[in-house]
Amino acid sequence: MKFSIIAAADKNMGIGVDNKLPWRLKGDLQYFQYVTTEAEQGKVNAVIMGRKTWESLPDKTKPLKDRVNVVLSRNYADVPDGVLVVNSLEDALYQLWNDEKVDKIFVIGGASVYKQAIEHPDCDRIYLTEVQDVFNCDAFFPEIDYNIFEVIEDADPHDENGLKYRFAVFGRKHK
Repeated sequence: MKFSIIAAADKNMGIGVDNKLPWRLKGDLQYFQYVTTEAEQGKVNAVIMGRKTWESLPDKTKPLKDRVNVVLSRNYADVPDGVLVVNSLEDALYQLWNDEKVDKIFVIGGASVYKQAIEHPDCDRIYLTEVQDVFNCDAFFPEIDYNIFEVIEDADPHDENGLKYRFAVFGRKHK
């Protein structure tokens, strides 16, 4: 089975500062929700995130509804019932791939989890919102290897709050 990554990054591949998004783009949040919830009828998608990403979610949105929420942590148990806590990306993938109710799997952050995911041979797609500006970030999305991934979808730019951004989808090249 394959899985995808979904992220938003600025021109320098910055994704966050002080465990928060450096921008507020309603259109990007709507896109994130749409992509990560649209599943085959009778199934549900899963989102995998690191502990810091889980902690960064606003309390009113935890857990992310209509998705299986998985938190990667070796010693973290402060999550509501129904949220899966696992030790590693491999553990998460194994459990989700063996769950017949799960349709698609998305890795949603943070930086170290993205790095593991982008290097994984079963990572098939990257949904990347490209924010056309530079922010003072302390967390970054890993470099995309264009020998492995290629742009397969590229949407027209959006403009919100004076900020331009576009949605791009990268697919793994198949030999």
